[in-house]
This record gives sequence, structure tokens and C-alpha cells, in this order.
Amino acid sequence: MSYASRSGLSFSQRELLDLAIAWAGLSVAFALLLTREPGTGGIDLAGLPRMAALSLVTVGVAFLLHELAHKVVAVRFGQVAAFRADYRMLFLAIMSALIGFLFAAPGAVYHRGRLTSRQNGLIALAGPLTNHALAALFLPLWLAPDLVGAPALVGEIGQLGVWINVFLAAFNLLPYGPLDGNSVKDWSVTVFAIVFVPSLLAALYVIFFVGMR
Repeated sequence: MSYASRSGLSFSQRELLDLAIAWAGLSVAFALLLTREPGTGGIDLAGLPRMAALSLVTVGVAFLLHELAHKVVAVRFGQVAAFRADYRMLFLAIMSALIGFLFAAPGAVYHRGRLTSRQNGLIALAGPLTNHALAALFLPLWLAPDLVGAPALVGEIGQLGVWINVFLAAFNLLPYGPLDGNSVKDWSVTVFAIVFVPSLLAALYVIFFVGMR
């Protein structure tokens, strides 16, 4: 069975299940990474449920909209497109988070049909650009506690939302293997450089000068 939206997008039951499992699995992986205790390397089990909830509305949204952006543009170009979770990579993401690093590749949108290099590049570019847009939307939440006295939780959601979206944009633009960067670079080295360089610099700044939490 498949479900169609008013935009013309359709989702099979399998695709919806894969999206839900990848959303939850990636959120748990990031929660495990972010609740590691400095020095001991153990997991703060008391803080894990709270971080998992925060990850669902930041990491989960970042991942979900990234993949949906690929699908929307692919369908716009006449493709048959669907997300498929990679359960081995999801398992790897969770296991790697337990030892202090994370390789986040829980699945991808696969499409079939004839495409030009430009169309394929634009499909790939849609995901990282969506992450940049989300980072801009999360930024006011991050600043809200200092600017308007919003609860600290709002700022925490905003900070994690900015961090994860900047990270995902830069990671997916790496010109390696099946990542988006390869398709963008194959289409246009100029466009790739214009998008990748600031994405990488923003990610490095957030990681090394702002911190993950």
C-alpha cells in the first residue's frame, strides 16, 4: 500500500517504516554520542532519555527533511524515488557512537529514470541546502534565552539544531563514495566549491569553537 500527499509525493508502507526506523536509530546514535561522560567514556544513563528526546526533534528532523528534499527534487525531475534504510549502517552508527565517534549514513533516497548530470547534481544538493536552511531556523532558538529570556531548553534545542544541521550539510558534501558531494562535483566543480567550502568551515567552527553541547 502507498500513501500520496497533495503535492503528488507518494510513500509506500515500507518507505514510511524505513524513514521512521532511520529517524529513531540516528537519533539514538547521536544521543549516545552526546551523553558520553568526559574522561571515563561511559554513557550518562540518567541523561540519555532526555538527550534522545532532544535528538528526535533536532537530529531526526534534520535527517528526515534532508532525505525528503532529495525525494521532492527527484520527483520534480520525473523520477521514481523512495528512501531505503541501510540497517547495517544504522547498527554501525549506534555501535560507533558507543565508542566515541559517529558515521552517520542510515540510508538514502534511491531514484530511477533518465537524468542529466545537472539534474542529478541538483537532487544531491537539495539535502545539504535544506540542512543549511534548518540551521538558520534553529539559530533564533539558540539565541532566544539571551535575547528574550526564553527557557534554557529552547536554547539547548536551538544549539543542537544548528550543530547537527551544519554537521550533516558538511558531511554529506564530502566528495566521497555515495555521498552528495560526489554528485554535485561531477555536475559542477564550481558549484561544489561554492557550497562545500563554507559548509566545511561552518562545521569546523561549530565543532571546535562552539562545541556539541
